[in-house]
Amino acid sequence: MIQELQELRGLEPEKEFFIGFDSDGSVFDSMEIKQQECFCPAFIDIYNLQGVAKIAREVWNFVNLYSKSRGINRFQAVLRATDLLRSRRELAERRVVCPDTDGLRDWIEREPKLSESSLSLEVHRNSHPHLKQALNWSRDVSTAIKKIARNIPPYPIVSDILDKASDRADLMVVSQTPGADLEREWTEYDIAKYVRLIAGQERGTKSEQLRFASVGKYDKSKILMIGDAPGDLAAAQVNGVLFYPIIPGAEERSWELFRNEGLPRFFAGEFSGNFCSSLLADFDAALPEDLPW
Repeated sequence: MIQELQELRGLEPEKEFFIGFDSDGSVFDSMEIKQQECFCPAFIDIYNLQGVAKIAREVWNFVNLYSKSRGINRFQAVLRATDLLRSRRELAERRVVCPDTDGLRDWIEREPKLSESSLSLEVHRNSHPHLKQALNWSRDVSTAIKKIARNIPPYPIVSDILDKASDRADLMVVSQTPGADLEREWTEYDIAKYVRLIAGQERGTKSEQLRFASVGKYDKSKILMIGDAPGDLAAAQVNGVLFYPIIPGAEERSWELFRNEGLPRFFAGEFSGNFCSSLLADFDAALPEDLPW
């Protein structure tokens, strides 16, 4: 990880502005297919939840798509989902045992880089059954994504936005998706050429990626993070930089507003204030916190 962080620290500004782009759910309409067709089926399979598949799917989708935990790291999502499953009476009624993930929890609490590769290294040192189970699940997810999550282009006007933004800003992908998947997706649709660097989960958290690549190198009023999840907003806030939300369910409208108003305001130094506050209010309202069951 030290080498990866050094590469982020070594990025020198070439433009006056900096924009970080989340990928899944923001640039690409890929959240639904990845979570519902790749992550969730593997979760049901590896964690033996076939007897409560409908319940498990409801919980998984709430955690990863339709609540304020949307976009969290894949291993944190397993913990959140299993914690919520324990509160569902249907498991006891159907005599389905809720998965025990305490070993995974312990690893997450001490590991700064929550990636499949770092978990694989940990399993070599510590063959705890919860860690092996999580690694098997993650590998199944990665395999399914390569097979199923394809032919997914960026949102229609994103290429035009990247082209326009790159004239005045250094652009970077800030993501918790595995780097190899990001490289494949951004290269496939010929948009990797617009960004200085593609950072995936191997390069640390989103807040770390944003901090090491931009903070202290640009005026904070000239640093912008774009994303579709509360974790993207948190990464911007912890670094004291601006945030533009791609609102779940209104992604194309969000991008049109960014092209027509958000980007010009950002370059003109007029992004903060009522414009930003209104966007954040809409973003907050789009993702509930209360459990729907």
